[in-house]
Amino acid sequence: MPDISDAKILIIATDGFEDSELLEPMRRLKERGAEVTLASLEKREIKGDNGATAVPDAEITDIDSKEFDALLLPGGTKNPDALRMVEQVVYTVRKFADAGKPVAAICHGPWLLIEADVIRGRTVTGWPSIRTDLRNAGASVVDKEVVVDGNIVTSRQPEDIPAFTEAFVRLVERADAPLPA
Repeated sequence: MPDISDAKILIIATDGFEDSELLEPMRRLKERGAEVTLASLEKREIKGDNGATAVPDAEITDIDSKEFDALLLPGGTKNPDALRMVEQVVYTVRKFADAGKPVAAICHGPWLLIEADVIRGRTVTGWPSIRTDLRNAGASVVDKEVVVDGNIVTSRQPEDIPAFTEAFVRLVERADAPLPA
């Protein structure tokens, strides 16, 4: 089985991210050997909802989705709300999803999946206050700690991070598996 340590993971976030939803999956992915790149709107320190900070490795305008194997979108209310208004971010999310690459979104992160129009006909979950938005975007919404539908992984909240991260890792490893001859 392919290993996550061979994967290049992109995380997109900006100010107002939910601290644990960015930092904890990023830490877990790095501990397992994945090459993780944090991209934001500017290459300056970004601040989380609860005081954490992170320094992006790149600006979103410098990102080429072809260079990455998977995408992770943390929540927080301000972070995805700001990002979904940026055409380059929405375009990048759509490129990953359309290419069949693993895309993971937690809490309010699925707002970006809505904006990219990639959840129509899929089963997803998210923070309770965005579930109507998810339904209105054509998704079937369930209340589970993690949902995997094709190449998309969604979760509801910080308490779901262990299951969310593990489901994402499994999906990335499967995506890297060689196709049968």
